[in-house]
Amino acid sequence: MALKDSIAWYHFSAPKNFYPLAGKVIPWFWGLTIALLLVGLYLSFFVAPTDYKQGESYRIIYIHVPAAWMSMLIYLVMAIYAIIGLAWKVRLADMMASALAPTGAMFTFLALWTGAFWGKPTWGTYWVWDARLTSELILLFLYIGFISLQSAIDDPRRAAKASGLLAIVGVINLPIIYFSVQWWNTLHQGASVSPTMAPKMATIMLTTMLIMTFAFWMYTIVIVLMRVRRIILERERQTSWVMELFGAEASGEKDEKGERK
Repeated sequence: MALKDSIAWYHFSAPKNFYPLAGKVIPWFWGLTIALLLVGLYLSFFVAPTDYKQGESYRIIYIHVPAAWMSMLIYLVMAIYAIIGLAWKVRLADMMASALAPTGAMFTFLALWTGAFWGKPTWGTYWVWDARLTSELILLFLYIGFISLQSAIDDPRRAAKASGLLAIVGVINLPIIYFSVQWWNTLHQGASVSPTMAPKMATIMLTTMLIMTFAFWMYTIVIVLMRVRRIILERERQTSWVMELFGAEASGEKDEKGERK
C-alpha cells in the first residue's frame, strides 16, 4: 500500500500529470468556496450575537482572524514546498510555492487592513507598532520579497532557489507572530481559539469563524490551482505535451466551428 501511495505521489508530482488533475478538481473547490462563504457571511452578519463590549464593530473579526490564520498557514506551506524543491529538485514544488505567494500576500494585507479598521474603534487608532502587528507586517514584506525575487531573476531555477531560501529563512517569523502576545506586552488581545485550551467565545461565534476559515482555505486551493496551471504552461511551453495540448485544443476549436457552419 505504501509503495502504491509513493508511486501515485511521484506520478502527480510531474507537471504533465498534475495539470489535468488540477483542472478536474477546480470546479468542485469553487463550489465549496461559494457555499462556505455564503453560509459564513450570513452567520457573521445575521446570526452571530452582538459583542457586549465591542458592539457591532467586532464582526470584522470573522474576516480578520481567518485571514490572519491563512496568511501564516500559506507561508508555512510555501516554505515546505520550497524545501521540497531545493532538496529533491521537484519542479512542481517550486511552481506551487510561486503560486501560493500572491494569495498569501493578499490574505496578509487583508488581515492588516481589517485589523486597522477593528483597531480604530477598539484602541482609538488604526495602527500601533505592536509586536503582533509589526511581525504580521514583516510577513507581508517576506511575501513581497519572495515575489520580487521570482520576478527579478530570469532563470526559473535560480529564481526558485533564491526565493526558496528566503521563504525558508522567513519561517522564523511565524512563531513570533503567534506567540507575540505572550512574549511581549501588546495591545493586541490574546488568542480566543487555541488547541491547548477551551474556546473563549460562544459556540456560534466559533462555528462562524471556522466556516469562514474553511471558505478562505477552499478559495486558496482554487486560486492556487488555477495559478499553478498557468505557471506550468509558461515553464513547460517548449515541451511536447504542452505543444500537443494546444494542438488538440486548436483542432477542437476548428471542429466546433466546422460543425456550426
